[in-house]
Amino acid sequence: MPTMNLVPVTADDYRRIAERKLPRFLFDYVDGGAFQEVTLDRNRADFEAILPRQRVMRDVSGVDTSGTLADTPATMPVALAPVGMGGMLARRAEVQAKHAADTAGVPFTLSTVSICSMEEVAAVSDKPFWFQLYMLRDRAIVAELLDRAWGLGVRTLVFTVDLAVVGERYRDVRNGIAGGVAGWSKLRAGPMSYAAHPGWVLDVGIKGKPHTFGNLATYVPAATDPTQYREWVGRQFDPSVTWKDIEWLRGIWKGKLMIKGVLSSEDARSAVSAGADSIVVSNHGGRQLDGVASSISVLPDVAEILSGSAEILVDGGVRSGLDLFRARALGADGAMIGRPWAYAVAARGEAGVTGLLAAFKRELEVALALCGVTCLTEVTRDLVSRRQVFHVLD
Repeated sequence: MPTMNLVPVTADDYRRIAERKLPRFLFDYVDGGAFQEVTLDRNRADFEAILPRQRVMRDVSGVDTSGTLADTPATMPVALAPVGMGGMLARRAEVQAKHAADTAGVPFTLSTVSICSMEEVAAVSDKPFWFQLYMLRDRAIVAELLDRAWGLGVRTLVFTVDLAVVGERYRDVRNGIAGGVAGWSKLRAGPMSYAAHPGWVLDVGIKGKPHTFGNLATYVPAATDPTQYREWVGRQFDPSVTWKDIEWLRGIWKGKLMIKGVLSSEDARSAVSAGADSIVVSNHGGRQLDGVASSISVLPDVAEILSGSAEILVDGGVRSGLDLFRARALGADGAMIGRPWAYAVAARGEAGVTGLLAAFKRELEVALALCGVTCLTEVTRDLVSRRQVFHVLD
């Protein structure tokens, strides 16, 4: 079906529309992964290998998908993940996504490197959002960002730990937004791609300004475009960070601490020992070290090791409400979605994210009912099986 006439329902539908609407370098930035994108593909394939077990003739007249994530009430076990440079995908996209998340009743996570500032997002409503942060070399900036977030009502910090160095993302290198390009205007694919997408140029390129990293504008006053901010952030990533630094963070952050980027039972234990309330089993959406295991394949071992000592979320490859069911059955309390909401906001703005989340909820309700349960606490591991062995090493 041509994308012009497509009525989007699934994440893949929104992806097709986003690919048509976005300049190529932006679509590839969202859509791509590290190296040869093996792990990117593996994330999806391993979810699809999990088979729900249909059960019939049970009373499923009162299905309820609600629960809590990081003490935040949620209508279903999903949160919008942080998406860097999200505001380049649609006009003030982080604000639009926050509106949609509020409407759907799920948490929204704002990236450190968002286009919209935390102050702009906080003005959307009095519903609290989550804030994502990296460990920067300048610890004073870290402390100041945390103070700003706390003052705006943020009570859940999502701390990303799998960016000691930035993964090699070949699509970004080919398009010119990585590999030492000095400025946004020097993008190799820029001029032709802009000309082919006049709608994006008007709505985002012109009406969506300013294109600063809103949370960091004070610290990079000379920057005029996202690439210059990316270069500053790249210099601020601290490869010397250890769990001791997380203990320092725990000492100054009074709210919930969620550690994102855990991909082994050993690191899960270390995160909890350092003070994490929650962890996110994640390979950064296949954007860091290519070839590693899918997030969902690691989840059962992490869940077994933690055994209820911390809340567990998973991301990477989640594309539907059925995937939420699968993740829940394998031990997750919930999941995060990044690319799905990025595709949706690029395709249809706030209405796209609202529609996507509504589809997730319907799919989860169907999965619960047709597997013979009515609430999340009844979703157990015996409700799924595996079609094949996961792509993991012995």
